[in-house]
Amino acid sequence: MTAHAGLLTHFSTVVGLPSLSGAFLMAFPALFSIVNPLGAALIFAQVTAGHDRRTCVALAGQVAFYSAMLMLASIWIGGLVLSFFGITIDALRIAGGLVVAVRAWSLLQAPETEEARKQAQASGSTQGANLMGQAFFPLTMPFTVGPGTIAVAIALGSEGPPAGPHIVFYGVLSIAAVLVAGIVWAAYAYAEQLLYLLGKTGTRIVSRLAALILLSIGVQILITGVQGVVLSTAHAVMTMAN
Repeated sequence: MTAHAGLLTHFSTVVGLPSLSGAFLMAFPALFSIVNPLGAALIFAQVTAGHDRRTCVALAGQVAFYSAMLMLASIWIGGLVLSFFGITIDALRIAGGLVVAVRAWSLLQAPETEEARKQAQASGSTQGANLMGQAFFPLTMPFTVGPGTIAVAIALGSEGPPAGPHIVFYGVLSIAAVLVAGIVWAAYAYAEQLLYLLGKTGTRIVSRLAALILLSIGVQILITGVQGVVLSTAHAVMTMAN
């Protein structure tokens, strides 16, 4: 019984995020890929065309701030909200992994379709309106941080160790989220320069590479959830057998 329990505990540690550095290396690429600040910046430049430089920089700062708050809230309390409804961590991992993988697959197949959708979301609500008044909706939600980003953040938060420094773990994820928000600010504030350097072709290449990384992360989260279910079932069976 003790040997089996020790084996299960060791295996469950291996399939999760093994260290704080692993947590950051999982969280930053996942959030960066799903937010895709480089691709979004090109659309941001089109939406803010004709406005003065100071307004665009201030708007980029507000969008980055709101984006950070949404990602942090999803990381810290998203799992608690779902657990309130009786959703287990493994179920969350499986669902989140599926959502991320499906989202990444669609981005990988046709990034230009996603660009058109985001542009319609952003420009459709900003025409004829005060641009600064649209910082949260639609420029932050759902243009920059949409349901897919929130699902990724919640799934990452669910990857915490079963026993260990949870606050430090969430702190590492928070650093990754704030760093992504900082990149959003830089990309949006200098969107015109970025548009000149990359162009549409370069941006789509970056978007496809990011989508491939995101697909791999989604599959990994899904595998972790399935393994968790298998381990829990095996542990229950062994407990009943003894």
